[in-house]
Amino acid sequence: MADSSFDIVSKVDKQEVANAVNQAAKEISQRYDFRNIGASVELSGESITMKANSEERCLAVLDVLQTKLVKRGVSLKSLKYSDDGEPRPSGKEYRLDAALTEGISSENAKKVSKLIRDEGPKSVKAQIQGDELRVTSKSRDDLQEVQRLVKGADLDFAVQFTNYR
Repeated sequence: MADSSFDIVSKVDKQEVANAVNQAAKEISQRYDFRNIGASVELSGESITMKANSEERCLAVLDVLQTKLVKRGVSLKSLKYSDDGEPRPSGKEYRLDAALTEGISSENAKKVSKLIRDEGPKSVKAQIQGDELRVTSKSRDDLQEVQRLVKGADLDFAVQFTNYR
């Protein structure tokens, strides 16, 4: 019988992110508590910028954006905030930038590979292929056990499983 396999990846659906940012911008423009404070959220390339006239309002814009992202199925672990998530003053307004991150770094891939080796079934092999991890085994049940193990682990990046065969 041939080996079964799947890939562990960390990807962001850019269309869902764009939709979430547009929904958040629309809600911010319509909400009464965001009137006349210059609150906005915009997506430019791989970066999301939130602006408001006070630090609290900037954090409120972030909360609206995070709610929309979660509703659209985008993991909040795929966002990396500038200045440790604290809005910084920029002239008369406060700004907060969040960068979208994709791919599994080599040290994170090594962590996941070690986790699978130490705690996973013995017949499972994991190999690093660029910014993703290929997991192979003869038993599909063992692969499903590895998926449960990786989902249950508290990793500091978003994971998805693709190419399950």
